[in-house]
Amino acid sequence: MTDKNASNWIDVTVPLKEGMAIWPGDVKIQIERRRSMDRGDAANNSAISLGVHTGTHMDAPKHFIKDGQSIDKLPFYTSVGPARVIEIKDKVSIKPAELKQHNIKKGERILFKTVNSPRCWQIDEFVNDFVYITRDAAQFLVDAGVILVGVDYLSVGSPLDPEKALRPDTHQILLGAGLYLIEGLNLTAAKAGNYNLICLPLKLVDAEGSPVRAILQPV
Repeated sequence: MTDKNASNWIDVTVPLKEGMAIWPGDVKIQIERRRSMDRGDAANNSAISLGVHTGTHMDAPKHFIKDGQSIDKLPFYTSVGPARVIEIKDKVSIKPAELKQHNIKKGERILFKTVNSPRCWQIDEFVNDFVYITRDAAQFLVDAGVILVGVDYLSVGSPLDPEKALRPDTHQILLGAGLYLIEGLNLTAAKAGNYNLICLPLKLVDAEGSPVRAILQPV
């Protein structure tokens, strides 16, 4: 029997491929077909090499917090369950003033859709002026009691932050509160609203992050 809801799921994962945009200085993704039926081998067999923060991925607190939880300690309920996609109008950053309009509640999983989704993922070069979460907005989310934050490019914080060395940045505020983060989503096909979220990382022992497959189902 075909599940009538099966076609409702939206894949918000960025495809992994060689040459795709990565964080500056990160490991370039390599996909090697080591054995190939086209070359006469009995089976196809591939190997991959990539950083754990490649494409759509999750950050565990350990990414910026020395004694923080690693990705293999992720509780399933953190990234599986009801989630809300909030569309951000600001084309520079996510700020508290705009967040206050959305009545964010304790226990919510919040995914931010910005101009990053249709803009940044159209090219394979890194885009350094992506929409990010400001420190004040990060603290707002922590104070609101959310359990998961997702963004639609490779970082929750800005790479162009001259005060980064002087004050805790967005990552440290969110991860320091024990949150897990999803970065690198492509929410182009997801309208603002409520969804069921399934997003699970690889069980990489003691790692600070992992690639994920993330899907949404409208409710």
